[in-house]
Amino acid sequence: MSIISKTEELEAFFHTSGKPRREWRVGTEYEKVAIKRQSAKAIPYHGPAGVAAILRALVEEYQWEPKEEDGYVIALARGKAEIHLEPGGQLELSGEPCESIHCTNAEFTQHIREILDVARGMDVAFLGLGMQPVSDPGEIEWVPKRRYRIMGPYMEKVGTLGQRMMKQTATVQANIDFSDEQDAMAKFRTAMGLTPLIYAIFANSPISAGHLNGYKSFRGHIWTDTDKSRCGMLPFAFSPGVCFAHYVEYALDVPMYFIMRNGEYIDFTGIPFRHFLTHGHKGHYPMMEDWVLHLTTLFPEVRLKSYMEIRSADSQPPELMLAMPALIKGVLYDSDCLQAAWDLVKGWSWDERMELYHDSHRHALAARIRRFSLADLAKELIQIAWEGLRRQAALNENLEDETIYLRPLKDLLSQGKCPADIVVEKWEGELEQDIRKLIDYSAYKLS
Repeated sequence: MSIISKTEELEAFFHTSGKPRREWRVGTEYEKVAIKRQSAKAIPYHGPAGVAAILRALVEEYQWEPKEEDGYVIALARGKAEIHLEPGGQLELSGEPCESIHCTNAEFTQHIREILDVARGMDVAFLGLGMQPVSDPGEIEWVPKRRYRIMGPYMEKVGTLGQRMMKQTATVQANIDFSDEQDAMAKFRTAMGLTPLIYAIFANSPISAGHLNGYKSFRGHIWTDTDKSRCGMLPFAFSPGVCFAHYVEYALDVPMYFIMRNGEYIDFTGIPFRHFLTHGHKGHYPMMEDWVLHLTTLFPEVRLKSYMEIRSADSQPPELMLAMPALIKGVLYDSDCLQAAWDLVKGWSWDERMELYHDSHRHALAARIRRFSLADLAKELIQIAWEGLRRQAALNENLEDETIYLRPLKDLLSQGKCPADIVVEKWEGELEQDIRKLIDYSAYKLS
């Protein structure tokens, strides 16, 4: 690939990523924390009941293709789907881009059956929670991926909670397409504006170190002190003339982690991409593949690549996991619903947005802005998403549309509750603050 030197080339990457409406898909990434049932501690990478053993079993039993680094299996591929590892061994299914949530449901259901089958004999459980409920970062083994050897030490320099983010947390993420710059920016600003609502609706990380931690989404709070230069809400998203150039300018000033040359990572920590673009670094000069890699190392609540990622939801119990992509598809893939969702959040100031952002991590649906609670706004947002999915009319073999994936969430919100509220109620009630009972309650199960 040739050397790049102009910001126009970086903007062009986004302009050429647009797709016609008929080619829009939804991709979903599902992260899951895994624990040893007997101790409730995070499983290691190595060992007979570790992450590597699970990956090897998936290769042997279910025809996944292994991807290795330095002799270690660090990912799997099968068709258009991949399984990746987060730094603390969280298992992530990066599903194929699907036309409908029915397709997403089929891949997710198969994935859960496969991982539960291979983990059954290892006494390993996967939890429907947004973070490790017992193990602290120092107790969790690093996955042996080269990029983490660079990212881990750097994160300790730029925030206090970065290694918690890497090792303890888990998310469910929805990835969507856009047609052109105007469409992308309408989705970008709306999704960014909905960030506190998404945190509140899907908050599911109230327990860590074996105790209530004072947050409904402690995972959300962790992101606020991971690396302020590359994380969080982006104020320019709400500028009237927001465009790809704004995102490029933001990304140019974020320090890099690394580049890759001949399959090797080269440490570039602390060097803004703007400096690399203008001057080069360590005898290397930027190519488009460096820009694409850099975009994957930015962690705002809504991230632009060749598609758009909505990243604010905690990982969910299986019955709610598909509600996240369903909600995003319903809201952002219908123009009227996109506008209706923007109308919910467009009138707030930046200071109000930031206050609500932090409040949503601690209080979830009980957080308030002006005269509204997030519980009130969440019910409206679900109705908007419901209408969007009804209009899109993607039917399964039973002639059901995609609103079926919102029903459990709608029922929960009708009670004014998020997943964390249920966890806290049970923890203080029938679970008797007993970690073993929490594991039995929250572990994925074969249906």
